[in-house]
Amino acid sequence: MTTLFNSSQEIVFVLHGLTFTQTNGHIYFVFILLLYLFTIFINLTLVFAIALEKMLHDPMYLFLCNLCFNGIIGASSFYPKILYDILFDSHVITYIGCLTQVFVIYSYIYCECTNLTVMAYDRYVAICKPLHYHSIMTTNNMWTLIFLTWLFSWLECGIGMGLLVRLPLCNINIDKLYCSNWAVVKLSCIDTTLNNIYGFIQIFFHVSQFTFIVISYLNIIRACLHSRAHRSKFTQTCLPHLIILTNFLISLLFDVMYARYGSNTSLLALRNIMAVEFLVVPPLVNPIIYGMNLSQIRNRVGQMFNRKVAV
Repeated sequence: MTTLFNSSQEIVFVLHGLTFTQTNGHIYFVFILLLYLFTIFINLTLVFAIALEKMLHDPMYLFLCNLCFNGIIGASSFYPKILYDILFDSHVITYIGCLTQVFVIYSYIYCECTNLTVMAYDRYVAICKPLHYHSIMTTNNMWTLIFLTWLFSWLECGIGMGLLVRLPLCNINIDKLYCSNWAVVKLSCIDTTLNNIYGFIQIFFHVSQFTFIVISYLNIIRACLHSRAHRSKFTQTCLPHLIILTNFLISLLFDVMYARYGSNTSLLALRNIMAVEFLVVPPLVNPIIYGMNLSQIRNRVGQMFNRKVAV
C-alpha cells in the first residue's frame, strides 16, 4: 500500500549512499572538513584580494570575484550537511532542510552557468572589440550583469521550487548523499509532466548559454590567429575560463545523467563521485587556476600574506 505524505506534515527524508565504519568515519570527517576549510579559504582569499584592491576592479576580476563567492555558496550547500551526517551517523534530513538544500544547490548551479556566460562575453568584447571595451563594459553595465546573474538564478530556482513543493510524496527514501530536485520529484505520487517540461526548458536555456560561449570563443580564437598580443591575452585570461567551464560542464553532466538514467545497482563509490563532483571540484579549482595564472591576482595575494607575516 502506498503511503501519501503531505508536505504540511513533518516529513523526514532518508538519505542513502553514505556508508562507513566508525573507524574510517573519523578519517572521512577530518579529510572532508580540511577540504571544505581549504575551499572556503582560497575562495575568500581571492574575493578579498580583488575587493580590497582598486586596481583589480575591472569587469573581468569582479566577475571572477562573483564566481568565487558563488563557489563558497556551492560548497556550503553540501559540506556542512555531510560533515554532520558523518559525525553523528545521521542519514536523515527534514522536509524544510531538504528544500533549503535544493534551493541553495540549484541557485549555485544556475549562477555558475550564467556567470561563466557573462565572463565569456567579457572576454569576447575585450579581445574582439578592444576599442569599444570600456564603452561597452562600463561600471553600470558590469554591476547590472552581476545583478541580473543572481536575479535570473533565483527566479529560475524559485519557479522550480514552486513546482516541487506542490507535489504530494509517496516515499521518503532519497538515493543520494544530498537532496536534489529530481530526487525529490521521483518520490511524487502524481504526474510530474509539468516538472519535466520546466526541466527541458531549463536545459534549452542553458544549452543556449553554452552555444553562446562556444560562438564567443570561436570568434576569440579567430582574432587570436592574427595577433600575438591577442594570443597572450587568450592564454592568460581565456584559457583558465575554458578549463573552468569544461570542468563544471563535465561535472554537472555526470550528475544530471546519473540522476535521470543512472542505475541503483551501479558501484556506490562511482555514484557518489558523480553526484558530488560539481559541488566539490569547481569551487576548489576555480580560484587555484585563476590565482596561479593571472599575475595581478597572484601578486596581490602575495602582498596580502607578506604583509601579515611582516606584522
